[in-house]
Amino acid sequence: MQTTERPAPDAGRTAAWSDRLRSHGRRVTKQRLAVLDAVERRPHSTAEDVVAEVRAVLPAITVQSVYVVLSDLTAVGMLRKFEPPASPALYETRTGDNHHHAYCVRCGAVVDVDCAVGHAPCLTPSEHHGMQLLAADVVYQGICADCLAAAPAPLNDAD
Repeated sequence: MQTTERPAPDAGRTAAWSDRLRSHGRRVTKQRLAVLDAVERRPHSTAEDVVAEVRAVLPAITVQSVYVVLSDLTAVGMLRKFEPPASPALYETRTGDNHHHAYCVRCGAVVDVDCAVGHAPCLTPSEHHGMQLLAADVVYQGICADCLAAAPAPLNDAD
């Protein structure tokens, strides 16, 4: 595959990714490293966003190859996939800390929200149904500051 000029990923980060890939029994490939770098550069990316970013470095990579890498890296825990309401799945490299997300229902902006309290799962359900709970996924829905500034939310009809 032909490559184009783009700033190289941080050498320390690439070495850490390479070590993690090997620890999961995966080969270190330019495709896997390019996907990790793309998601690191643009957290909360859709698969299509990742394809565009990776193609800036590896123009001949197929969409299917990127999807396969995204799926594999998610399966081994190097990427996190989450699905906001009415939105395609989003990917990020921030994994293992059980953080949550706030989602703007107007523009689709997504920001990380640190865990509400304590350790994973930071929310205690009323019933665990015999499961050992590992994480709690919360998506806060609201209107971001930029959208509010551009067009304030309408007042409640009762006002």
